[in-house]
Amino acid sequence: MFNRQALIDVFREKALRFGDFTLVSGKKAKYYLDGKQVTLDSAGAMLVGEGILDLLKDNLPRAVGGMSIGADPITAAVITLAGVRGLPLKGFMVRKESKGHGTNKFIEGPVQAGDEVAIVEDVVTTGGSSLLAIERCEAFGLKVRTVITIVDRLEGGRAAFESRGYQFQSLLTIEDFGIEAPKGE
Repeated sequence: MFNRQALIDVFREKALRFGDFTLVSGKKAKYYLDGKQVTLDSAGAMLVGEGILDLLKDNLPRAVGGMSIGADPITAAVITLAGVRGLPLKGFMVRKESKGHGTNKFIEGPVQAGDEVAIVEDVVTTGGSSLLAIERCEAFGLKVRTVITIVDRLEGGRAAFESRGYQFQSLLTIEDFGIEAPKGE
């Protein structure tokens, strides 16, 4: 069973930093959420896996995955807990760049064209990274059903996904840390 407050506490302790930061999206921020400090921690990974499985439980896709390397530990946590629960769920990875050798593909893992999948991400700001993952998944033939993030920064990601017809869910938002959402979101 997902313990939301425990996940908030782990993020506060291990991942939330204040200062001046430039995000992947190019935006400037006064705080930073280093999701890998949570997803690469045993307690954090377990909480994330439980939370995402609880969101998916009534409508389990064939697989979960997202953009490497950020989504990789999330994917691993979710499929490991799915295995513990006896749920048939696979994982996949989306490469930022093709290998340039071997099969030269962007999607790695036991998925096939036509599979329904969920994209996972640690922190969503504008949604750019997950939108690129979606583009690569769809080019491979996967059917993206939903995007799930651990933390939504409330800076346009939800609108970006929903305007393209994708369901979007988050375990937490920045408001769970007492940070006010930017105006307009």
